[in-house]
Amino acid sequence: MIMKTNTKTLNNGLEMPEIGYGVFRVDEGEALEEAVVTAIKEGYRSIDTAAIYGNERSVGNGIRKAVDEGLVGREDLFVTSKVWNDGLDYQGTISAYEESLEKLGLDYLDLYLIHWPGNKKYEQPWKAMEALYQEGRVKSIGVSNFQVHHLDDLLSYAEVKPVINQVEFHPKLTQQDVREYGKNHDIQIEAWSPLMNADLLDQPIIQKLAERHGKSPAQIILRWDIQHGVVTIPKSMTPSRIKDNINIYDFELTDEEMKELDALNENARSGPHPDEFDF
Repeated sequence: MIMKTNTKTLNNGLEMPEIGYGVFRVDEGEALEEAVVTAIKEGYRSIDTAAIYGNERSVGNGIRKAVDEGLVGREDLFVTSKVWNDGLDYQGTISAYEESLEKLGLDYLDLYLIHWPGNKKYEQPWKAMEALYQEGRVKSIGVSNFQVHHLDDLLSYAEVKPVINQVEFHPKLTQQDVREYGKNHDIQIEAWSPLMNADLLDQPIIQKLAERHGKSPAQIILRWDIQHGVVTIPKSMTPSRIKDNINIYDFELTDEEMKELDALNENARSGPHPDEFDF
């Protein structure tokens, strides 16, 4: 049976699947194309890539194969990419978007994100993205790795509110302040590295809950994500895990179990801190 994911309604009214397929640190090539097709066969309707990943062509080829095979129509998919905004001006951002579309072989993106705030390097890219959105060339725009002070700054001049803030989020990095800000400002939080590069899978409490529910440790963590109202984009190239990662709708964590997982927080990151990373 193909799993169907629930969706979140973004602040512009667009529906986004709450589980997507991520391709961070996956090289271009036929293996990725086939993994994208496999993900779509298993019910994923959200695919997340980025210019800096260097794999947009393979992601696009996989999407095209799935469409050609009649698995989905383009309109059934929610495709995200991100601009690597190091020093980009307004026109450079427009060009970057067009280059991503060309590599993906698509006419539009459902979501385009500023990948990192850098040292306040996002004003001109955001203005360019607003223009793309207002012209109907992209369905929605958002940000990634923004802390509260970045969001405050952006919202002081933005004409279009970001629909998404995609951040590193997992039981060891619960991002309470960022999530609270998102809730208060109707900005959906999305998790990258939800499994902390698999480093969390051998945690005793996670293994205990996996055994209790008859699920994998990864499924426990991803269920924790969506019960926190967070959109999540796990990555795997293994067909069985691609299938398992979306199969999290037949059980529920109790409030106590959620708190046990929350208690793992150490503010520990697998990636750089946004205040310290300036490309």
